[in-house]
Amino acid sequence: MPEISVLIVDDDPLVRSALAHFVSRDPEVEVVGQAENGLEAIAFLESHRPDVVMMDVQMPEMNGIEATAAIIERWPDIRILAVTTLDGSDTVLPMLSAGASGYLLKDSSADSILAGVREVHSGASSLSPRIASLLVKHVRSSGPTGSAAELEPLTEREAEVLDRLSQGMSNAEIAQSLIVSEGTVKAHLGRIMSKWHVRDRVQILVAAAHAGLVEFR
Repeated sequence: MPEISVLIVDDDPLVRSALAHFVSRDPEVEVVGQAENGLEAIAFLESHRPDVVMMDVQMPEMNGIEATAAIIERWPDIRILAVTTLDGSDTVLPMLSAGASGYLLKDSSADSILAGVREVHSGASSLSPRIASLLVKHVRSSGPTGSAAELEPLTEREAEVLDRLSQGMSNAEIAQSLIVSEGTVKAHLGRIMSKWHVRDRVQILVAAAHAGLVEFR
């Protein structure tokens, strides 16, 4: 029985068909719906609750950024994976700040697309160093600036995990760097999420960037 239900949102029917084909290759993933834009996606979600929404960025009527913000506000448990042809700061990064849990390029391999869906569903998605850097710069330059005092302080080890997360490291890479188990890294990340009331790795970075806690060297 499928473990992960997916809604695909894209204004190009060929792209929707291709993405549906890619992710449906896994028997544990089921595509439960398709939509042409953000308005259709929200209408679908009124009566269905997929685990993951694969969301294009540039669409008519309601784009992916607007739809992502609206969906996360109403249904915060739904994970959104941005899927776009562009990876610049004017497309993917506003999506991440709006609440998407990860991103993919449309020319990614089928295996990468499926892995992205699984990672976003599990909350363990990672960002490349370049995208992590762009995300923090985007949040610091265009988002409302908060204060570190507004966030519950981290322990020394949690701060070390955050620093490596901001470098775009995966859980496994963080574990190797700190000479601890991957499970320990996940536990630290879980405590940071709990302290800061965020739901995934991307939003940890967003919160830290708003508060000026992470910089890129």
